[in-house]
Amino acid sequence: MPTRRRRSEAPPRRWPLYALFAAGVLAGVALWAYAPSLPAETLIARYANDRSHFIDVGGVRAHVRDQGNPAGVPMLLIHGSNGSLQVWESWARELGADARVISVDLPGHGLTGTWPRDEYTVEAYADFIEVLIDNLHLDKVVLVGHSLGGAVAWTFAATRPDRVIQLVLVDSAGYPRQDNEVPLMTRLARTPVLGDIGIYFKPESLVRRSLRDAYADPAQATPERIKRMAELQRFPGNREATLQRARTQEPLDPTPLRRMDVPTLILWGGKDRWVPAADAFRFQNDIKGATLEIFGNLGHNPMEEDPKATAAAVAAFIAGAPLPPQPTEPIPPPEPDPAGADHAVQPSVMPEKD
Repeated sequence: MPTRRRRSEAPPRRWPLYALFAAGVLAGVALWAYAPSLPAETLIARYANDRSHFIDVGGVRAHVRDQGNPAGVPMLLIHGSNGSLQVWESWARELGADARVISVDLPGHGLTGTWPRDEYTVEAYADFIEVLIDNLHLDKVVLVGHSLGGAVAWTFAATRPDRVIQLVLVDSAGYPRQDNEVPLMTRLARTPVLGDIGIYFKPESLVRRSLRDAYADPAQATPERIKRMAELQRFPGNREATLQRARTQEPLDPTPLRRMDVPTLILWGGKDRWVPAADAFRFQNDIKGATLEIFGNLGHNPMEEDPKATAAAVAAFIAGAPLPPQPTEPIPPPEPDPAGADHAVQPSVMPEKD
């Protein structure tokens, strides 16, 4: 019979050391992955330019660019989820000779940041667009929307048709998606705990993957675009707004599309991996008299992949658009107020959600 070991001779328990080591590794990974918000003034200096203005829209200091021909038909361009007004810069150059091109960072995006209303749904954004148009002293606009911005644009057109001259939808959201069709970043945000923690991790890898999927040609996901999108997500409040939007936005109801009577152009990338081209035909069928143009070799961001061809389609569409009564001067340069915020125009009251 083997001799029993005395208690003092028993092998030492090593699991506390292993647990301590694992905790140290996890803490190190967390510290490495953690990405705090970047200072607003740093990002404004980096991504605003001499065409940028910051105006009060319902209590939020919104980043707006007003460029092109001040006497041309006014076009208001709305970017997609986690995007910013920079996605429209090529169109501003292509269309600016004949149109007044206005772009904006939605609340919770770009250099605009959060707003007092603290809602980031399509319906709330449609209210924001109305106040913006009022503050720009415009009667009607050609409304252009991409992806999430497309849903905002057609929601606005369906509920306020008297404010829209024409509607342009670019790879627009509008129809319910299956779970496996929802973008990875949205699925992660909706995951309890993981989403709450994950929004503070470095966004570069997810942004890189996201942008490579957004373009038919992955080379379009340039280091400059990746850096800009990742850094603007770290503008104070933007990541929290993204999380809230992902968790509170109800599935869109496309029924109002069938009642719309607004001249509409639908542009689509035939190689869109996020919103299938089949949805383009659904929009065409649902919107009375809509015109559809599909660019077979482009992806989800066709206005960036081929700005000349896509802008030419828009230019042809708006060529006969009537000019509504409006001021013929762009937004005046803002002046700092005593509190340190720049306001180019006086704010209107943001309507409350019913």
